[in-house]
Amino acid sequence: MTTGAVPDPLPGWLTTAERITVLTGAGISTDSGIPDYRGPNGVWTRDPDAEKLVTLSYYVADPDIRRRAWLMRRDLQAGEVHPNAGHAAVVELERQGRLRALVTQNVDGLHQAAGSSPDRVLELHGTVHEVECLACRDRTTMAEALARIDAGDPDPACRRCGGILKSATISFGQVLDPAVLEAAADAATDCDVFLAIGTSLTVHPAAGLTDLAAGSGARVVVVNAEPTPYDALADLVVREPIGTALPRLVAAS
Repeated sequence: MTTGAVPDPLPGWLTTAERITVLTGAGISTDSGIPDYRGPNGVWTRDPDAEKLVTLSYYVADPDIRRRAWLMRRDLQAGEVHPNAGHAAVVELERQGRLRALVTQNVDGLHQAAGSSPDRVLELHGTVHEVECLACRDRTTMAEALARIDAGDPDPACRRCGGILKSATISFGQVLDPAVLEAAADAATDCDVFLAIGTSLTVHPAAGLTDLAAGSGARVVVVNAEPTPYDALADLVVREPIGTALPRLVAAS
C-alpha cells in the first residue's frame, strides 16, 4: 500500500484501467460549500444532537425534530452550491469511457449538475431535491415543500393522504432501495479499479462495496482527508485535497 500524495508517475494499473467504479462521500462536496458529517469540522462532530434530524425513529416520533429538520433543509437550499473540480474529474473519467458506475452516498445532486450521466449515477442515500410521504410514498419537489415552510407551515403533511413528509433521502433506520444497492454491488464486483473518494468508509452497506471490489480482484484507491478502516486494504491511499488529487488520478495514460 502507498499512502500520501498522488504518485508521479501514476501506477500502470490505474492509467490502463478500463472499468473504474467510483464511490463518493461527503468529502467530494466540501469544496462546494456543503459540510461533511464526520470530519473534524463535520456537522455531527460539532453538534452530535443534529444526527437525530436524520434518524427515522426520532423524525417520526417527534414533531419538534421534524420542524428542526425542515428548517435545516431550508437553510441548506438557501445557499447556492455548484460542482467543483472533484465532480468535474469524475465527469472526465466518464468522457474517457472508463467509468463503470458512479455510486454516491451524497444526496446533493452535484454529480449530475457537473455533467455525469444520470444513468451512471447510483444514489445510495436518495436525493434532497425531492420529498416523499412516509405513508403513501407520493413524491413531490423539495421546492414545493419549502414554499409551504416559508408560508408558515412548520411541519407540512402529505396533501394526498395527510402522512408525514420527509426528504427523499435515506435516514438512519431506513432501508436502502434494493435495486440501487444491487446495481452498486454489481458495479463493485465488475471493475478493475474501485475508487473511494471523500468517504469515511464507516457506513454500511456502502463501505462494504470496498470489500466486494477487493474480493473480486479490483485494485482499491482511497482518497480521503482522514484515515479510513479500509486504508490497509487499499493499493493506494491519497491524503491530498480532492480537488487537486482527483484530476491527476483520472488522467488518461
